[in-house]
Amino acid sequence: MSIPVVTVGAGQAELVGSLERLHGPVTVVRRCSELAELVAACQTGLARAAVIAGATQEVTATLVDRLGAVGVALVGLTDDDAERVRLAGLGVLAASEAVPAQELARLIGQAVEAAAALGPGRPGSSFALAGAPPTFGADADADADAEDPEEGPEPGELGQIIAVWGPIGSPGRTTIAVNCAAELAADGRSVILVDADTYGSSVAAALGLLDDSAGLAQACRLADQGLLDRASLERVASPVVTGAGTLRVLTGLTRADRWPELRAAAFGSVLERCRELAEFVVVDPGFCLEADEELSFDTMAPRRNGAALRALELADRVLAVGSADSIGMPRLVRALADLEQAVPGAVPTVVFNRLRASAVGRFPERALRDAWERFGPGLPIAAMVPHDAEAADAALLAGQVLLEAAPESAMRHSIAELVCAPRQRNRRFAGLRAKAGSAAPR
Repeated sequence: MSIPVVTVGAGQAELVGSLERLHGPVTVVRRCSELAELVAACQTGLARAAVIAGATQEVTATLVDRLGAVGVALVGLTDDDAERVRLAGLGVLAASEAVPAQELARLIGQAVEAAAALGPGRPGSSFALAGAPPTFGADADADADAEDPEEGPEPGELGQIIAVWGPIGSPGRTTIAVNCAAELAADGRSVILVDADTYGSSVAAALGLLDDSAGLAQACRLADQGLLDRASLERVASPVVTGAGTLRVLTGLTRADRWPELRAAAFGSVLERCRELAEFVVVDPGFCLEADEELSFDTMAPRRNGAALRALELADRVLAVGSADSIGMPRLVRALADLEQAVPGAVPTVVFNRLRASAVGRFPERALRDAWERFGPGLPIAAMVPHDAEAADAALLAGQVLLEAAPESAMRHSIAELVCAPRQRNRRFAGLRAKAGSAAPR
């Protein structure tokens, strides 16, 4: 069966002629004058593959992702070796513009098979297209691994993504995310903390970082162009030294109106690269899961909630955080229903934050469990984090994490139980800040 193909680019005339002379494996159904026309043709279901002959600089992770969403594979032809490496980093099969027609037909078939295996509308990184990891930065990665063999996951393994998510109303998502990352780092794990909240990022402020560069936005720009390698990711991720470990932080947007910079495809690529670099990637996404229905007619338009949805789709573990009170519980119940609809495969771990007798009753844990059994969605409560305003305020004022500001706090130990082994939870950190001094690098 012949594969319908659309083409674009200065070199398409000779390309089309050579393919048509094959009389079989592929059929060129439209020659497009510009990339926008090619995208429109693909969205109508006209083709299963698109070939860009020359001028591939406009190919981005967002383009690859959107074509993949409608089941169209992409092949790029360029004589620039560096450009072919970049395209490979985006998951695009690339070859020279002088590639023989028979070989090009074979490449198109290979790309279509890879796209079919992933399925239309697939979530995740565009790196998966063509069935192979990106080739860019391979030498740099190998050199980095040789210099620091203990950094990051074991060779061939990927780190775990933990998404700390919850409903509107500030239930304490950022507090949980920041301290989970700190506890993992204190346990000797390599950790990257990602602030992906497109409504109000706050990780940098919580850690006392004076960073106006929006590290995540920089990483997404590089990923969209297929240029995000290990070295560049380490450059844009800010190191944070706590009293017992070091983690990297991709800081969030400095203004809420910059949300279009976090396109879902590029953000997914960033997370995939992060999990190659660190054993744990802790993500603090936005609360909203609405699918931006008003933009559904334009699949190339950015979506404000795309980053949150992509984080939850890629997450190995989702911590669903709700506030332990009469407002926070109903909100979490509704939010979990939205999560099930938006990301059907997600199995959230329910965490109630700010547990206190003044808001729930004389016996807060028992009262909360009774209410959850009656009105909840049937998921067990994994943790109830006690309210400790003094410890939380002290940490925020000093730009520290709880294991530094209040190491003996019940709040700190409850968060540690979510992510760390018992030996780590039992460690004592009193006096670490005094030893490290307030001038520890941030």
